[in-house]
Amino acid sequence: MKKIRTLVVDDEPLARARIVKLLESIDYISIIGECKNGSEALRKMKDYRPDLVFLDIQMPDLTGFDVLSQQELQPLPFIIFVTAYNQYALKAFDVHAVDYLLKPYDDDRFMRAVEHARHQISLKQDALLHQKMVKMLEAHQHEQGELLQHLEVKEKGRNVLIRAHDIRYIAAEGNYLKVHTPEKAYLIRYTLQSIEEQLDSELFLRIHRSLLLNTHFIRKVKYEGNNQYAFEMKDGHCLLSSRSYRDAIHQYLDEERIKREL
Repeated sequence: MKKIRTLVVDDEPLARARIVKLLESIDYISIIGECKNGSEALRKMKDYRPDLVFLDIQMPDLTGFDVLSQQELQPLPFIIFVTAYNQYALKAFDVHAVDYLLKPYDDDRFMRAVEHARHQISLKQDALLHQKMVKMLEAHQHEQGELLQHLEVKEKGRNVLIRAHDIRYIAAEGNYLKVHTPEKAYLIRYTLQSIEEQLDSELFLRIHRSLLLNTHFIRKVKYEGNNQYAFEMKDGHCLLSSRSYRDAIHQYLDEERIKREL
């Protein structure tokens, strides 16, 4: 877990110093500032966006509740109220404070409050990470759903579906494309640019203005000089790249090298 960025707010210097001293002994706490009144607290909370705030309630300008009522602070950080007045306890939990320290408190009570805050922050971070991963997965699935999964071609008057993963390479031939599969080659009326945009860019590599390869069917790559490469396919065909696609080829070769090293 990363360090908890913590702000200390109290109008009493001694009370503030004690909180800081106790927090400095906790390795997972990072103190990002101190405030002596509500106005300072409002400004620093808005600028620094702390994870946790130790917040006094009774202060001469703005109370702790006044600070938390400011819309620009939403969503609020976790709050541990520190006060000498127990009549605010219920109201403190109404604003979802994680704990409430009533002065004078001992060190053990303080440490329990911090540990409780740590647990709550960890749960929130885990939930946010889970939400982020779910969104990434959904986005990936949505993206995959829009990719071309099959090509439909006509063969002797009937429709034939070719799985995208089964395509070895595609070569442009005039106004047509020749789609090479393990069984045979099919002619379709398409442009290479338009079909490249619909195929998975992590699977297909453009090496020439008229050649698009399925990287799963590449046996080996040999440098021919002058920024050109010879791609030997698993079916024995050897396809030559053009210089204008060298950057994409270099990226592919780098990624393959990294995979082998892992």
